[in-house]
Amino acid sequence: MREKIAEWLNAHTDEMIADLGELVAIRSVKGASAPGAPFGAEPKRALDWMLDKCRQYGFLVDNADNYAGSADLDETPAKLGILVHLDVVPAGDGWMHEPFQLTDEPETGKLIGRGTSDDKGPAIAALYAMRAVRELGLAKGVRLIFGTDEENGSADLAYYMSHRNMPAHVITPDGDYPVITTEKGMIRLKLTADIPEGDLLTLKAGGAVNAVPAAALATFRNGTQRKRMGKNAHASTPELGDNALTGMLQELSETLPDGAQKTFFGQMAACFPYGETDGASLGIADEDMSGKLTCVLSVMDIADGRMKAHCDIRFPLCCKGEDIITAVQGKLAPVQCETILCDAPHHVDEDSSFIQMLLRIYEAYTGEPGECLAIGGGTYVHHIEGGVAFGAVFPGTDVNMHGAEEFILKNHLLLDAQMLAAVMTETF
Repeated sequence: MREKIAEWLNAHTDEMIADLGELVAIRSVKGASAPGAPFGAEPKRALDWMLDKCRQYGFLVDNADNYAGSADLDETPAKLGILVHLDVVPAGDGWMHEPFQLTDEPETGKLIGRGTSDDKGPAIAALYAMRAVRELGLAKGVRLIFGTDEENGSADLAYYMSHRNMPAHVITPDGDYPVITTEKGMIRLKLTADIPEGDLLTLKAGGAVNAVPAAALATFRNGTQRKRMGKNAHASTPELGDNALTGMLQELSETLPDGAQKTFFGQMAACFPYGETDGASLGIADEDMSGKLTCVLSVMDIADGRMKAHCDIRFPLCCKGEDIITAVQGKLAPVQCETILCDAPHHVDEDSSFIQMLLRIYEAYTGEPGECLAIGGGTYVHHIEGGVAFGAVFPGTDVNMHGAEEFILKNHLLLDAQMLAAVMTETF
């Protein structure tokens, strides 16, 4: 069976890459909502393209009001769902190749273009895996689900889940191999306060709530400015960065003249000490098998005597989000804390037969040991009971996800398809 699937996929590799090229060429970045296009014209165009392809390949197609769509292998009720997304982040700067034109680079084995790894390449791999098992008569009861808003909050998935039933088992090739079974909980807080009058007039740092800020700029009443540089990192791994904002707070707490303003910044610096990433000073540090709690003061804007800031917290399975929020509010008072997001952790039993099957397939096809991963970020299946991420990024491969020159290796694309086909055949 394995040999038949590999033979079929090898025979259709050129066709697979051609389809990926057509999909990459659709600039499916979120746009203005319009009737019939909830996330803009281009994500809808990508969904239309994919559903048309699925019809051509003989699958049963369903469009959930252009929020998402699906293709069933046959009329058997789906027990396995493979969730992918067709939207992408903007191209950004720094490309050497056209981002919305697939570049096949034989000398490196790379297929370069926006979405090749996240998540159009894995979507095409899933499509061809289902084509292979259908034409070879090796599986039944499989559904591919195509989302269009994963990069901007997953309102697509929320809509789909409220209007359609999910299969019993759901995987997404929108993470890392081998298998992600544990995702920490997430809290985002908005912090506001009036700033006492003093020498400091403005302070700006950060732009993304989920990133360690790499620069902070303060201006003072005497017309001078002070800039502090750090290093960006994702909020789920703040230890890899250098928080310019907390560094600036420390400087202000030490250098401002004595008075109410210095006291205020001293309190903020004490709650968010420079170099601390575990929330210990807020009284929320904790750890279990899913990892350590992380806490990042990521954004701050002070102007006209008013502070607006944001904090990102990722917490392990042993914690309760409500308890963390209460503790933070108590430590920061009189700073006001508004809860923007409080998501519980996501965990799937790694000893289940389904997870063990995924690990067995990974080991068989890669020759590498399979293990269950715990991460600080959230995957596309965070709110799907029993859902896990199975690929599609292989250990040790930096695919420039969300960056310039994003790519997927051609041999990885084929391996993704082979392993997804194996999951389809072994689920029943």
